[in-house]
Amino acid sequence: MVCVALLLGALIAAGCVGQAPQASYQVTFDDHLSLLVPKPTVREEILSAEDGITISHLSFENIDRTVYVLLVTSDEPRAAVILAPGAGVKKEGHQPRAEEYARAGIAMAVLDVRGNGGETAGTPLDIEGDFHLFANRSWPQYYAIVADMIATREFLASRYPGSIYAMGESNGGRYAAIAAGTDQNFSGYIGISTSGFGLAGNRYSGDMRKFLLSIDPDHAITDISPRPVLLFHAPDDSIIPYSDARALFGHAREPKEFWDLSTGHGLNGEADQVIIEHLLNFNVPERQ
Repeated sequence: MVCVALLLGALIAAGCVGQAPQASYQVTFDDHLSLLVPKPTVREEILSAEDGITISHLSFENIDRTVYVLLVTSDEPRAAVILAPGAGVKKEGHQPRAEEYARAGIAMAVLDVRGNGGETAGTPLDIEGDFHLFANRSWPQYYAIVADMIATREFLASRYPGSIYAMGESNGGRYAAIAAGTDQNFSGYIGISTSGFGLAGNRYSGDMRKFLLSIDPDHAITDISPRPVLLFHAPDDSIIPYSDARALFGHAREPKEFWDLSTGHGLNGEADQVIIEHLLNFNVPERQ
């Protein structure tokens, strides 16, 4: 069957229509990840709507499975963040935090990260397994999680005109760094208790080098400038060394800021207070 513009109505009825683009990836010549992520068709279930705060359960198909997101927002948010939780943390674990941000005027979409044990199917972080998928030209889960963040941003951008930031804690901060570096439509990057992998890919060659550098925040963070980078880390962090966080900060370009947290690992009220203040005061032009 040949599609002819003059027969558009009949052709649509017959099913001769263009297909939506599929998500795809490549690693560039300089070992940076490049992703094509079409805007998703999102199903939204409103869980509650009280006192100007709406809590929604989102789901959409991306690459090979259904992905879930918790969205909490006010009626007219001034900015938005997409949060990737740390390893083993489900999206519901951040609902009180998301409500706090929404009350301050910041929409928060908490990604249900693949492999974190929540609704979105997946396995815990397995870099070796992901490399084998990459070597066989399949989708590494690491790339898929980054694509999930970008798909979520595509949805939020269709609803909110303001700035949208990629944000993550611990291992989630690594996904968020790659997302912000890969997708120039993110307004900036916020990382809490996170780090890169020390440019370990430079010790290898071939596919191993390309893959390891493509998932390394120490490599990707240079692509975020001139958008802002905010990093938070406690000197006594027992999960990810403080020195690794400072190394990540060293690779970032201006504008960038680093805050020492008093203690502990992961998002806390101390970091939240600073993040909310900065999100409400960043002088970032609205996306076109």
